[in-house]
Amino acid sequence: MNQGPPEGTWHYELITPDLFQMERVVRVLHRGETEYQHVEVLDGGAFGRSLILDGKTQSTNVDEFVYHEALVQPCLVAHPGPTDVFVAGGGEGATVREVLSHGTVQRAVMVDIDGKVVELCRRHLSDFHRGAFDDPRLE
Repeated sequence: MNQGPPEGTWHYELITPDLFQMERVVRVLHRGETEYQHVEVLDGGAFGRSLILDGKTQSTNVDEFVYHEALVQPCLVAHPGPTDVFVAGGGEGATVREVLSHGTVQRAVMVDIDGKVVELCRRHLSDFHRGAFDDPRLE
């Protein structure tokens, strides 16, 4: 018999019409509005630190590398010598982290519509960006 979730605070979201996901919230680092969206940075019991925009999980500490490596590495490995790279979005800094892992890259330009999210990620998601925001090649 299903008795519902255990006590505590939970982040939940509908993934598909047939899948509802819940994670226990260990700590709320930020919850608020920007000019563009509702932003939450949470520490969760299963996925660790998470960035949630408008109620939808964008990245989690446990699995962000799967998305960001797959997004960047095939393109840059296939290119004979990438030097200038443009990143659209990417507020977590993990995409530019992967871009800047290539020694041939001389310049990476990242544009994100929501500067407040970028600043929140810079402050709270250091395991995601791993200092990429401080790399002099990043604009």
